[in-house]
This record gives sequence, C-alpha cells and structure tokens, in this order.
Amino acid sequence: MIRKFTPADWKDLYDYLSDASVVKFEPYDTFTEAQCKLEAIKRSNQESFLAVCLKNTDKLIGNIYIEQQYPKKYSTWELGYVFNSRYQGYGYATESCKAVLNYAFKNLQARRVIAMCNPQNKASWKLLERLHFRKEGHLLKNIYFKSDEQGNPIWQDTYEYAILFEEWLS
Repeated sequence: MIRKFTPADWKDLYDYLSDASVVKFEPYDTFTEAQCKLEAIKRSNQESFLAVCLKNTDKLIGNIYIEQQYPKKYSTWELGYVFNSRYQGYGYATESCKAVLNYAFKNLQARRVIAMCNPQNKASWKLLERLHFRKEGHLLKNIYFKSDEQGNPIWQDTYEYAILFEEWLS
C-alpha cells in the first residue's frame, strides 16, 4: 500500500534510516530517533515522499520519492526509493515503483521519468532495469556525499536511467 507519510511513521522510518547498509548510497548518514521524528513530520507535509506500507499491518517498510524537475515545461520527474533491508528482495520495491510510475504517467502527465544510482548499488540499478528504464549515462566521479578523515571529498560515480511515457506504455 502506498500512502502519504504521517508523523506517527517515525518509528518505522527509524527502523531503516538508522541502518548504515540501507543509507550507504544515500546523500545522508544514518538517522537518530530525534531526526526521524522530525523527518516523518517533514515528509507528512511533502507531496514528493510516499510511504510504502504492508497492506495487512500498515507497517512502513520503505519510501518512494517522485518529484517534478525544472524546468517544469519538460514534464520530467525523478524517481527514488529506499527500503528497509528486512523487506528487500520480496518485490515490494518493484510493485510500488510500478504503481508510482503508472500514476506519474497517467495522472501527473509525466513525459519522462529519470532515476540515478551508484553503480555499486546493484540492487538499485537491477530494479530500474526490471522496470524497463534505459541506462543513459555513466558519470565518473561526478558527486560526493561524504569526506575522508582529512576532509577530502570521496567522489563517486552515478548511473543515469530514464524511461519515456511511450516506453512505459509498451
């Protein structure tokens, strides 16, 4: 089930955002309980973050990010996702991303959806390829989120993926 975040989601959010293996490729470090309480409130007031929950229990197991890019006239949206490691490998990410992509193309008039991931994050780019995204680029040492002990950037590569509306339909 996909729904808006609520402030009460903070405990489940903490369950996966406090896991270093889950946030390894994200532009942030692990979250504390206090940070997750604030983050759940923040996300409950944003349209771009969606909560992915188990249907029978409403337990938050991950999130999907979908946001329109600028300039808006290009009708391009960016997709992202983060899932609790205990629920990875069961198809939840694939199923929920498909639903969000259907919604984006049918209701948000998305013309193109892009996604980016670290080449070392095999699970992420495999998911994008299962969703029939096309790899459009491999950017070398284009971004960094962390620094070494001396404060030097730890540069990393990025895979760029995209899918067009007409590709999604076929």
